[in-house]
Order: sequence, then structure tokens, then C-alpha cells
Amino acid sequence: MKYIALLRGINVGGKNKVSMKDLKNCFHKAGFPDAITYINSGNVIFSSEEKDTIKLVEKCKEIMHKEFGFPINLALIDVITLQDALDVVPPWWGNDPDSKHDAMFVIHPATAEEIIEEVGQIKPEYEKLFVYKEIIFWSAPLKTYSRTRWSKIVGTKAYQSLTIRNANTAKKLLELASALK
Repeated sequence: MKYIALLRGINVGGKNKVSMKDLKNCFHKAGFPDAITYINSGNVIFSSEEKDTIKLVEKCKEIMHKEFGFPINLALIDVITLQDALDVVPPWWGNDPDSKHDAMFVIHPATAEEIIEEVGQIKPEYEKLFVYKEIIFWSAPLKTYSRTRWSKIVGTKAYQSLTIRNANTAKKLLELASALK
């Protein structure tokens, strides 16, 4: 099965630096020879026979901690789930160039339901939200972005349980993963 590991908190503000070349090599050495990375925010596409995603997450965290010397949290999604999510996401997500569009991947053991409950109801005049399994799709016009509830999650408990990618990155990850042999 093909997976995408979406790392949280690397290469941000000069902290927890991880080169994508070293990250790819780390996965190769751990038995994922087809692993590839995409952009500097920590996205690893790879195949594994392992069907238990919790075990696979723990293995990924263990190999990265051993390689880089600090803990790295991540969300793990299989390519079929990402494809299914992008097939049903509403048309308002990812298309308006005057809006911000994020895919928020929930990090286990948190759930999308818990995150949404903590952040609170959206302000429908400023933002839109759609949930597919453990992915929260969110959009807001740039001109009213600062008035949204979801723009204020940095530093919260909910924020610690998410790793966020913009619409272009989420779509590109699916494209790359689909092309992986």
C-alpha cells in the first residue's frame, strides 16, 4: 500500500532542521526503498506491506528519532483515502485564488471531531469547513482571514494535533503518490 507521511514541526523557524535528502535516505535505510520526499515541509511518499497504520506511524517516528536525534510527530494517510477525500471535497475548496485553502491532517490519537470541538463552530460568514475521516478541509477569503476561528489555532492544543498542507501541496502529494511505482 502507498502512504504519505506528513511530518509536523520540522524546518520551521530554523528549528528541527531535516534535509529532504537525509529524510529520504532515512526511509530507504529503514526498508522503504521507493520513498520520495516533496518540498521542505516534510512529506514522505512510500510503500509498505504493513496494514496497521498505528504500527507504521510508530516505526516512522522511531526511525526518524534515531536518525535525527529529536522526536518528529506525523500524520499518516494512505493514498486511497487521500484520493477519496479529494474526490468528494466541496468545489469551494482549493479553487478561489483570493482564499486560503488548507487540508489539516489530524495526528493520531486525536480525532477530527475532537479538534473541531476544541476550536469551536466556524464563522460561516468568513470560513468554510468540510471533514473527511481525519482530514479537515478549510477555506477562508484572504481579506477576512484574521476574523476566522481557524486562523487563531496556532499555539492551542488542537494545533499540536494537526499538520497542515495547502491545497496545492495536498493535490501534488496525491499526484506524486499515484505515479509512484
